[in-house]
Amino acid sequence: MAHTAVHIGAGTRYGADRHILGAADAAPAEPVHRSGDLAGRSDEQKAMVRIIGAVRAGRSRALVIRGASGVGKTALLDHLAGQAGGCRVMRVAGVRPAKRLAFAALHQLCGPLLDGIEGLPAPQGTALRTAFGLVGGPAPDQFLIGLATLSLLSTAAGERPVVCLVDDQQWLDHPSARALGFAARRLGADPVAVVFGTRSPSDHLAGLPEMRLSGLREDEACALLDTMVSGPLDARVRDRIVAESHGNPAVLWELSQTLTGARLAGGFGLPGAVSVPAPVLEGLTQRLTSLPDPTRRLLELAALDPRGDSALVWRSAARSGITLQAADPAEAAGLVEFGARIRFQHPWLRTAVHQAATEHGRRAAHLALAEAADPVADAEWRAWHRAQGTPYPDEKVAAGLERSADAARACGGLAAAAAFLRRAAELTPAPGRRADRLLAAAQTGLRGGEFGEAVKALAALVGAPRDEARDARSALLDVELRFLTAPGTVPAGELLDAATRTEAVDSEAARDGYLDAWYVALSTGGPGGSATLGQISAVVRTARPAADPTCPREIVLDAFTRLATKGPRDAAPALRSVVERFTGPGMAPEDVVRWGWFAQAAAGALWDHGSWRAALELHLRLARATGAVHRLPVVQELLGTAAAWSGDLVAAAELAADAEQVRAATGIRVLSFAALTAAAVRGDWTEAPQLVRAVIVQAGADGHGAAVAHAEWAASVFYNGLGRHEQALAAAVRSSWQPWGVGASSWALPEIVEAAVRTGDLLSAHEALARLADSTQAGDADFGLGVEARCRALLANGPAAEDLYREAVDRLSRTGFPLEVARTQLLHGEWLNQEGCRGQAQVPLRDAFDQLSTLGAEAFADRARRALSVAGERVRRRATKAVGLLTAQESMIARLACEGRTNPEIGARLSLSGRTVEWHLRKIFAKLEIASRRELEPALVRLGCLDPQA
Repeated sequence: MAHTAVHIGAGTRYGADRHILGAADAAPAEPVHRSGDLAGRSDEQKAMVRIIGAVRAGRSRALVIRGASGVGKTALLDHLAGQAGGCRVMRVAGVRPAKRLAFAALHQLCGPLLDGIEGLPAPQGTALRTAFGLVGGPAPDQFLIGLATLSLLSTAAGERPVVCLVDDQQWLDHPSARALGFAARRLGADPVAVVFGTRSPSDHLAGLPEMRLSGLREDEACALLDTMVSGPLDARVRDRIVAESHGNPAVLWELSQTLTGARLAGGFGLPGAVSVPAPVLEGLTQRLTSLPDPTRRLLELAALDPRGDSALVWRSAARSGITLQAADPAEAAGLVEFGARIRFQHPWLRTAVHQAATEHGRRAAHLALAEAADPVADAEWRAWHRAQGTPYPDEKVAAGLERSADAARACGGLAAAAAFLRRAAELTPAPGRRADRLLAAAQTGLRGGEFGEAVKALAALVGAPRDEARDARSALLDVELRFLTAPGTVPAGELLDAATRTEAVDSEAARDGYLDAWYVALSTGGPGGSATLGQISAVVRTARPAADPTCPREIVLDAFTRLATKGPRDAAPALRSVVERFTGPGMAPEDVVRWGWFAQAAAGALWDHGSWRAALELHLRLARATGAVHRLPVVQELLGTAAAWSGDLVAAAELAADAEQVRAATGIRVLSFAALTAAAVRGDWTEAPQLVRAVIVQAGADGHGAAVAHAEWAASVFYNGLGRHEQALAAAVRSSWQPWGVGASSWALPEIVEAAVRTGDLLSAHEALARLADSTQAGDADFGLGVEARCRALLANGPAAEDLYREAVDRLSRTGFPLEVARTQLLHGEWLNQEGCRGQAQVPLRDAFDQLSTLGAEAFADRARRALSVAGERVRRRATKAVGLLTAQESMIARLACEGRTNPEIGARLSLSGRTVEWHLRKIFAKLEIASRRELEPALVRLGCLDPQA
């Protein structure tokens, strides 16, 4: 899958330029820095690379990066630092409180270079010692301080190129700014780069080359915002948000952190959803109070239309008796631009207008907008505004809002539909009807990942008139919510009981519940509770039949109850039907999202891993498009597992990061399968066992038997890679408890065969092969049949084994899983060695070694290297940039250690304790297979992380 990580391209200080703010700066916020490209900054990144190339070639460079707060200056400096392998990176950032402390910034920057002060000319050394308070004396001469700074940088560059990064230069104390500017203008032939990030022009930087950073282009900013907001957003609202952010990435990030889920409601929830820093809100409110009353009322209308629809606002204004002239004071004050689309000149001004208005004024504005909205083209917006302007229960308004929920979902996703239904319930006078709408809101909120809102809606049902069907559905929903947020508290039997009780009053809801119970049983079961799947399936097959046996839910129920009661061979046609229906044309997106998990499970049960991955990709795409946030982390982790299994460790890492973001935003409890699988594939003997233990402990606490099985399967892959087959066999056997041919319990079977053959346990190997063949032959897919052929080859002899290995390679080569091809070639070569055909063994082993090294599967690659040595061909362990070998933090610690920094110095730089730095260094040494700092730089050069010429 093509999956590109996008960096937000913003600095660590968010807000907007002061001419836009007109108030105190917003409080700083920290972005989540993702690996990959900075959005919309390809030319700027190339300029950073050229700077590093110049200093490595022995030339000096100076540059000023100037732009508004949050536009991406810090991110570019971070990017430059990340490209500076082999260079000495020195960094300082100005902070406003220290601006009055003379030489504070210069001391922070040059402190590590003070050992070179003895080599300075005496006047320079004395001036610098005096400036830093090392000796007493009169105020030092600024010219001498500048020269001393230049001399220190030049001396340091004699050892390795120096990259000096100065962020937030506008907050540097003036003596430091003057000295650094002086030095930057006088860089000669020394390999030194000095790069400043600043918001405004400075006399201290006069004459230096400058790069102006402005906001992103509209298309780039729209694409960036789409990656930040987990659910769908009305396109017109998105365009308006981007326009008012002026393309500032940090402003978009800040907005995306408050524009989530129920508060955003796909755009309908604006502008009250946005949280504004108090100083900014106060400054904006002061500017609003000076405006005439008609102008403020016009701004209220404009603020309450999230789309910036100029024609709608002016129609509403005319109905409210507001003339065109009311716009003049706001435009003159630089607050708003009235054009084809209304654009506020500050991203939080809409919220300030909203909060400054009275409750009566807001309701009147909403009603005016409702009356002016087109009753056909904008029916959902008309219903929404009318509902917001209605203070008391009104069935007619509530019914209109309920009817518009589907239209709202089409443009704003499930969160928008849930918001419509919640408001409809609030406006419903009849208690029974109100309860029905609350239940619908809770169901929709759950599907949109708004668990808190769903819980509130269910709680509001307390005291509602008794209704057997509604009570049964709400009980089912309550169990489902508890499973998603606290899985260990919900046994499948509880959901089965709730579904069974529901059948008498609502058979369709009951059958939904049976399918959910099957999912919960598969997720939470263990070796002692596997019969629960069969129990649920037996109940389903004797329950009242569905009204429509051809609907998607029934196709899924039929396939999986067959699988659980009769096995994969009997269930294969039904499972294939599930895969084809859910990945082919014609299936409604909401059905794919609702039951699509079973499509990937069906493909997995058939060992059709091409369809498995395709089903996951489709499910992920539609879950994002419809706002079904609660589905995202599960699918992301499974798709990350597929990526790691195929050997694409980059995509696995990115999907794992995506899943972590959704987990953090929603509270969904899903374990880190993708990172675990990637570590196992890499053969990372420091990280993989830790992740296995962590997942098993957490999964045990959560009651997630399937997660335990996944961790044990990953452990078996890891240990087979290392050639520790006894441990691999034990882990794979523990994973394979589940007999239904779904998930990791099935994936463990080939690992059992390989490990059992290597340890001489042929009985276990034959038993695992028989179980595997039930599924692979039923699926009749190249991936499954290729894996089966490899397992049969392990148990065969002579020409039969040779033919099976070749069949396995041929079939697997057509599947897009190069890791499995390489593992098969490795086994083939090892077998040829055992048979004494060492010359023939070199070909498959060399192919395996090259592929495994390229993929980053280091443990398997090392196995291939050893087998090649047995075959008579010597190869060196490949220097590799294996993705994930060192984390970003570990890479930074390693580079700082190479620069000679002590543990406390590294800790101060990265806000870690010295003890924590030492712990990270031990992990780094283990990963690089070295024993001391002395070996660190050569190891990093070998990996390509440091420039050997530097």
